[in-house]
Amino acid sequence: VHVGESGGGLVQAGGSLRLSCKVSGISFSAIKIAWFRQAPGKEREFVGEIRGIGDSTPKLADSVRDRFTISRDNAKTMVYLQMNSLKSEDTAVYFCIISTETGSRFEGQGTRVTVSS
Repeated sequence: VHVGESGGGLVQAGGSLRLSCKVSGISFSAIKIAWFRQAPGKEREFVGEIRGIGDSTPKLADSVRDRFTISRDNAKTMVYLQMNSLKSEDTAVYFCIISTETGSRFEGQGTRVTVSS
């Protein structure tokens, strides 16, 4: 199983970024895909998640619900985190973590997002 994030970078406050998560080696039908983030000196924080199949409505943390959304492309086995109206407090390393029905978890190396004010 391989999980790889991309799309991070430097953006000004108020701007947008789209992060991508490529999943391979496991069926989307068996997983849930979540985004977490970790800011310098802080605990890892849940951002949102989406099921691999079925209802594509994402579950989002209160802190990002009005600005971020998550979508998936099953054919490409990709999951996206669209981030709008970015704030300096969104600066973090963003991780894509997949979890299976059996309790296994796989995550990527993360992609860094820096929001300049």
